[in-house]
Amino acid sequence: MTVSRTVNSERRLLRRSMMLTAPVVLVIAMAMTVLAGQAGAATLSPANGQGSTYAALAFQQWIADTSSQGLNVNYTATNSPAGLQSYANNTADFAGTEAEYSELIGGNNPPRGFEYTPDVAGATAIMYNVQDTAGRSVNYLHLSRLTVAKIFLGIINNWDDPAISADNKGLVLPNHPITVVGRSGQSGTTALFYDFVQQTDPADYAHWAAQNGFSSGSRILEIDGGASTGSWQFYSGSDQQAQQIASPGGMWSIGYDEFGYAKVYNANVAWIQNASGAYVQPFADNISAALQSAVLAPDTSQNLNGVYTSTNPLAYPISAYSYILVQCGPSGDRPTCVTPYANPGIMNTMAQFMLYVACGGQAKMPSIGYAALPTQLSQFLADAVGRMNGQPVEQLNQSNCANPEFNPNYVPPGSPSDPEAAVASLGSGAGGGGGGGSTSSSGGGAAVTNTTTGGTTATTAKSAVSAAVGRSGSGTVSAGGGTGDYRPAAPVPFAGSDVAASSPWPLIALVLLLVVPFFLFTLTLRRRPEGIAPASNENEKEVT
Repeated sequence: MTVSRTVNSERRLLRRSMMLTAPVVLVIAMAMTVLAGQAGAATLSPANGQGSTYAALAFQQWIADTSSQGLNVNYTATNSPAGLQSYANNTADFAGTEAEYSELIGGNNPPRGFEYTPDVAGATAIMYNVQDTAGRSVNYLHLSRLTVAKIFLGIINNWDDPAISADNKGLVLPNHPITVVGRSGQSGTTALFYDFVQQTDPADYAHWAAQNGFSSGSRILEIDGGASTGSWQFYSGSDQQAQQIASPGGMWSIGYDEFGYAKVYNANVAWIQNASGAYVQPFADNISAALQSAVLAPDTSQNLNGVYTSTNPLAYPISAYSYILVQCGPSGDRPTCVTPYANPGIMNTMAQFMLYVACGGQAKMPSIGYAALPTQLSQFLADAVGRMNGQPVEQLNQSNCANPEFNPNYVPPGSPSDPEAAVASLGSGAGGGGGGGSTSSSGGGAAVTNTTTGGTTATTAKSAVSAAVGRSGSGTVSAGGGTGDYRPAAPVPFAGSDVAASSPWPLIALVLLLVVPFFLFTLTLRRRPEGIAPASNENEKEVT
């Protein structure tokens, strides 16, 4: 009976110790969880931005990707000028824009300072909705750059205009007025598009601008309300424009809009003739080819005159970069950098978000209507992070950055084969439906085997892009892409994921949960009452 009582006493001691230690362990675990949450909140704070609708689809993708990895970034697509103004008013932590502060009428640089750098390469598509004389939907429309300019200057205003017929191998469209769909209010997309119009048809543009009271010294940010646009239709965003043009109510309309929205609403997109005489649509390879000729200043602002007149056969001539604008501390190479974010949590969130945009965020861009940034511009984003948080600049390369442009064998998707030859064979009177068996593809192009994305042509174009954007990192401002050495610093490996690792506190709490009960039980056994001896293995059975 003595041994039985001893075993039972030990069991009671074990149960008592577990009952006493369980609440303690629970409290410790809860405290660790709270501390982990507080540590995360102190490290990463929500970041709110607004601005460009041109880049809105890209921001939507980036935010979806990074929210699943712990970042809280919010973006409202208003327009570029509104985004810049909200940033200046301290009501936005960052902005998306195609315009610079210098382009805003009466605009001044915000006292808090800023830097902007390209975050995505995109293009303005010419979307349309028209039928041929047989009542069949046209999905093969071809337009020269000059014809596009004259349509949006109100000079060509009917679908059977001889210029449109000439661009389409003599095909005569119905005698029906053209409805032009534009953006209401100020818009960076409008500024980009009418910069193209001005460079393409300067004489008619000057007359149109004077007629409407527009200044010739800066880009036009807003066109609604002008004397020559009274019969046009205006919508407040890229999404609304594309939706209207693609709808049944949009028949006989044409408008300028970001290419990605054509993919969303399956709107037809015109083939645009570039300076080489080739007709192309705004797919990733065609955007990249055109932006070879973009001139980036040391502050990464862009001059697109060379893009509009590029003789590269692959170039889509209405291509441009969009910027992300953030706050930054004093920097010798950026006079606009004045002071860092007052909230370190916002700064950390933006730093991690921008590094994701520079790398993993570029991989999905071709599938939603953009092109991945050249490697040099991905590095620009990393440079901008260094100015923002004062840390050494992270040097990006193929081993640590998922931007597909770092892969020398990557060939982005290009414009489908031009169906105009098939259209021409149908004659000039009755139209041609889908153009000899070609069918509408995502974004309105013909679903024909792509012959522009492989072989010598694509390889040559990619080599030209590499040379033009200054991939050598020489540290000098080149005609095609600026410099990757804005802020000299010791290279820091950019290893691991694009966002910060999770906090170690939950793991510590789990270890304590496992270790503390054993430790307390051992301590209890050492303090057992006198007269109770430990039971041996052979005497653990009850003795009767």
